[in-house]
Amino acid sequence: MEENKKKLMERYWDKLTSEELWDHVIDASIEIVLILLASWLAVRLGKKFIKKVFLIRMRSPLNHSERRQRTIARLLQSVISYVVYFSAIIGILSSLNIKVAGLLAGAGIVGLAIGFGAQSLVKDVITGFFIIFEDQFGVGDYIKINAAEGTVVEIGLRTTKINGATGEQFIIPNGAIGEVVNYSVNNSKIFIDLQMTTAADFGKAEAVINKYLETLPTLHKELITTPVFLGVQNVKGTEVTIRIAAETLPQQQYGVARTIRRDVTKLFEENNIPMAYPKMMFYGKDEGRSE
Repeated sequence: MEENKKKLMERYWDKLTSEELWDHVIDASIEIVLILLASWLAVRLGKKFIKKVFLIRMRSPLNHSERRQRTIARLLQSVISYVVYFSAIIGILSSLNIKVAGLLAGAGIVGLAIGFGAQSLVKDVITGFFIIFEDQFGVGDYIKINAAEGTVVEIGLRTTKINGATGEQFIIPNGAIGEVVNYSVNNSKIFIDLQMTTAADFGKAEAVINKYLETLPTLHKELITTPVFLGVQNVKGTEVTIRIAAETLPQQQYGVARTIRRDVTKLFEENNIPMAYPKMMFYGKDEGRSE
């Protein structure tokens, strides 16, 4: 028994110290390092090439969908990483004399079995393809999906990532995406309501506002056209509501609206046009009144 153990140990020791084994280890190590280096360079150069190609396309005067080009570029960069690194794993396994064909055959059988129970994954991938190639929304768009609202930061074949206004990130499976509201496709329109008193000179107020609105397109490049003074919208008691309409580039209406409100309020003060402010009235009971 002791003799058998000794022979077994000697055989293993001979294998570990054999020149053939260490030659194979050195060769395999060199191959693995070269495969990893080549993969890293391929991914890096591939991503740079894709970025450069799509950057040229986005700068082209014939390009009408910069957001679509940016989205497809991100997707292709992800795909090239998956393909190259998967190929690198296959190459490393081959360098280690592991039969890749057998592993792939086994993986195919397991994948087929899993596929019957992974219908949601298939749905996610198919929906992802339709989202990207139908250009429903793209990276950088401000959208609303169900309860998630914010800016799209990534569209993958399986999930979509959205950054909310307060910093939260929504990760939504593509198969769960139903109704989508995209705020970044068309120009944004906004109505700005201001209140003035019935005692104010309406003609003077209209002239002041129209003169001011004509100066805005040269000051604000986000404006599509000159804002329009729509006049009186409502009268309630001693309060008159006037309205201004503006059209801007997508998602640029909020800053323009704040500027118009600020400037019109200042112009009304400078031209002695009274604005309506909330008033508080107190009613008291006369004390000590005899009946």
